[in-house]
Amino acid sequence: MTAEEHPGSLLEISGAYWKTCTLHAAVKLDVFTIIGPERLTEVEVAERLEADPRATGMLLNALCAMNLLEKRDDTYMNTRMSSAFLSKDSPRYVGYIIQHHRHLVASWNQLDVAVKTGKPVRSRAQFSDPEVREAFLMGMYNIAMQTAPRVVGQLDLGGRKRLLDLGGGPGTWAIHFCLKHPEMTATVFDLPATEPFAIRTIERFGVSDRIRFVAGNYLEDAIPGRYDLVWLSQILHGEGPESCVDIIRKAVDTLSSGGMILIHEFMLENSLDSPPFATLFSLNMLLGTDSGQAYSERQLSDMLIQFGIQNIHRIPVHTPNDSSVLAGIKP
Repeated sequence: MTAEEHPGSLLEISGAYWKTCTLHAAVKLDVFTIIGPERLTEVEVAERLEADPRATGMLLNALCAMNLLEKRDDTYMNTRMSSAFLSKDSPRYVGYIIQHHRHLVASWNQLDVAVKTGKPVRSRAQFSDPEVREAFLMGMYNIAMQTAPRVVGQLDLGGRKRLLDLGGGPGTWAIHFCLKHPEMTATVFDLPATEPFAIRTIERFGVSDRIRFVAGNYLEDAIPGRYDLVWLSQILHGEGPESCVDIIRKAVDTLSSGGMILIHEFMLENSLDSPPFATLFSLNMLLGTDSGQAYSERQLSDMLIQFGIQNIHRIPVHTPNDSSVLAGIKP
């Protein structure tokens, strides 16, 4: 049997969810925070989890095999990675986005149904559940905290000072724009349910005097204010092309002459078959939205051109999940 005929790579893909579910369970149980800086036996971990010792030992050993824990003399400790990203005691904690991924698993198991029907199998009503909503909003915060400082530092804003963060969630991007540019003020426009998360986050970074939150629905409501910079981060993929055009029209209408629009997305190549993350993310939108999808640079550029945007260019910002920024100027 040649390497090409060996099914090992297929079986690895097929069973990859075993690792996924192991990580999800450990984060849900808060194993890494419980262990913290200590070395604990499986019995000690089980006692703190109020869980079965035998089953706990199985989970801990699997986490060791995944290089998320280290085992020595029948005790377990966090690795540098798990301490940095999986313990709630770390400012770099990403557990919320992992919990958000856990909430998506049931819908991914129905991908065949979504492909057959072309309809979502995951309801947005799930976000009325406080745990689900918190995991999503704070998960977006987790991701933005990892990417925003890096991305903002790569963008030449040409001295623009009035920012609209459209669909800005907890305000993380607006915060980092303002931290990078002390002369900047910002408006975060998002749904009313997002406001408590945004207010807390903005206060935490000490920029409440420069960032305001305006509650609204960018699909239905007028967007107040006049800006010289509009930031659309990861909102277009939740909508179909017609709604995206409408959102971009509203965004461009708020821009003063010479203003800049920046679209941050998991951008497909124009062939639509790469990169891998964006193609899979498009399927995630199929599972959870009526018409959402990932878009290519050409598709987004064509939308901007409809409203007279010029000097459109892509900025590769080298984020962990291969997102890109598309920039353009209103004449």
